[in-house]
Amino acid sequence: MELAMIGLGRMGANMSRRLCKGGHRVVGYNRSPEITRQLAEEIGLVPSLSLEEGTRLLKQPRVVWCMVPAGEVTEQTIRRLAELLSPGDTVIDGGNSNFNDSMRRAGYLAERSIEFLDVGTSGGIWGLTEGYSLMIGGKRELVDRLKPIFATLAPGPDKGWGYVGPYGAGHFVKMVHNGIEYGMMEAYAEGFELLRARQDFALDLHQVAEIWRYGSVVRSWLLDLAALALRDDPELSEIRGWVADSGEGRWTVMEAVRNDVPLDVIATALFKRFASRQDESYAARLLAALRKEFGGHEFKRE
Repeated sequence: MELAMIGLGRMGANMSRRLCKGGHRVVGYNRSPEITRQLAEEIGLVPSLSLEEGTRLLKQPRVVWCMVPAGEVTEQTIRRLAELLSPGDTVIDGGNSNFNDSMRRAGYLAERSIEFLDVGTSGGIWGLTEGYSLMIGGKRELVDRLKPIFATLAPGPDKGWGYVGPYGAGHFVKMVHNGIEYGMMEAYAEGFELLRARQDFALDLHQVAEIWRYGSVVRSWLLDLAALALRDDPELSEIRGWVADSGEGRWTVMEAVRNDVPLDVIATALFKRFASRQDESYAARLLAALRKEFGGHEFKRE
């Protein structure tokens, strides 16, 4: 099959590599002409230097996969594609868009008889070799028609991907997936910190991670990655404890509030990320002040 890949950042580029290797014709567009030309030479995609050119290089019905940052960039890209595409063409949003935006965008495109799929995509930089997990929302019949694309990107033709529901469902499932990821990462981080704190045991944290990777009930791909990080730098001396969040964790917690669902672990993991960005916690300073006032407890001055 053929499709256009809009956005050739690291993930979009690796997805294009996997598709080209799988025999698909990929028209690639990135804001940087240099990146587009370089990838055209490296992996054999058809270079496009504009959205207009990219859509012209495809036969109808056209399929355009967007891998651009969620938010305004995705909004503007989809609105521009709505002007360039024709009835029966398809726009796929594979980024981390809010599922509410995806439902709205599906309606916007439907008014122009343009199809839409929201595809939650997981795999990061390892997806090129391991395959991508794809959670797809939209029309089932369209997913069936485009199965060769999804089967090529996934870990296997019939595993790691699937149709999960109507418009918005794909990005909703990916949102919850990322919320769970927050909680799992926080649990590993806290556990290894406790292991490190018992210095009299002189534990080799990389060794512990390697032991747990096989046969243990806590084994996972995230643990594999932790083992890699601990192997290269057990003290993590090159890494600052500043942790960003890309939005999905916040949206997951907000949906939990709307639906009266308790998400204690995921919410705590999100707030721990906020705390990681504070050079000095005002709350901690107030706690110290309160202990001094009611009990005369010792405190440290600046």
